[in-house]
This record gives sequence, C-alpha cells and structure tokens, in this order.
Amino acid sequence: MYKTQMKLQKILCLLAIFASALVFIYSLGIMTDLYDSLYGTMTDPSDLTKTTVPGSIVYYDMQGFNNTFMKAGLGLILLSCLLFLTNTHVRRKYYVGNYVSIALQAVANVAVAVWAHGQILLYRAQFLQLDFEALEKHAKRWKTLYTESTFWFDVHYAVFGVLLVVTVLLVANAIWKTCLMKQEQALIKQGEEARV
Repeated sequence: MYKTQMKLQKILCLLAIFASALVFIYSLGIMTDLYDSLYGTMTDPSDLTKTTVPGSIVYYDMQGFNNTFMKAGLGLILLSCLLFLTNTHVRRKYYVGNYVSIALQAVANVAVAVWAHGQILLYRAQFLQLDFEALEKHAKRWKTLYTESTFWFDVHYAVFGVLLVVTVLLVANAIWKTCLMKQEQALIKQGEEARV
C-alpha cells in the first residue's frame, strides 16, 4: 500500500507544478485576442474615451487584473516547488513542513481560482457589451482581428478545473498518508508488545 501511495504522491507533486504552470500560461494568453482586436481602436491611449469602438476600454480595464493574475500564476509555481523542497514527493513519513507546504498550496490554489473566476466573468460580461458592428468595420478598414469569441474567457473553467482537481487530490493524498502512518505506528506498537 505504501508503494502505491508514494508513487501517487510523486505524480501529484508533478501535477501541482503542471497545474500551476497552466494557470501562468493562461494568464499570458487571456489578453491575446483583446490586444489583436481592440488595442488599435483607441485613437489616443492617453485619453481612453477616444475610441472607434465603444466598449473597447475593456482591454485597458483588464491590464491591472492581468498583471496581478500573472504574478499569482508565478506564485503558484513557486509554492508547488515548495512541495519538492520539503521532499513531499519522496517522503515515507510526512513531517510538519510537508503538511504546511500542502496546506499553503491548497489554500493558494483555491484562492486564486475563486478570485480570478469572479474577475474573468466580470470582464467577459464587459467584453460582450462591445459595439461589435463598429469593431467589424474597424477590423475591415485596418485589417485587424475581428472576433466575438469569448474563448479566452471561457477556457478558464478548464484551467481552474484542473487546478482544483489537483488540489483535492493533494489533500486526499495527505489524508491517506496520515492514515497509513497511523496504521504503521499501530503495527510497530503491536510488534513491540508481542516481543515483551
């Protein structure tokens, strides 16, 4: 049973890094379509009210969120590395540091997912209020991207789904490890009592 659990804990630590990296990569890509289609609609970036497409200010409104989101993605990657620094991936017996690193990772994953989900839904709604007719005219005239797609907003469900599943598995693995450690201690105690 211990061998299976130890293999699983190594896989989960790797998955934690993968899920964190996925969040970071997503934070880099979320603004792609907005930049390609909306950046050029601002006739004077120093005065955001001057635009050829009403509602295109969503691109500028998202800048602060996106900057924080990228930093959060990097933070998740660093926290997932902490799992390896505390040897959570190879330890036969967990110590306080292992539980702390798992708890920090779990809390950070859930916090980032909940915060970013709420923000992304707000900006998605703001994007859908764009004057798409004006955007289409602008795109034809300046040969820029025209899209009504909300793909980059919607894909967050999959990204955060992966992140939260990995979080649940990390916590479940820690509980399983604790149970196995208690069982092992009970067997050791029984063996000592049998010798006496």
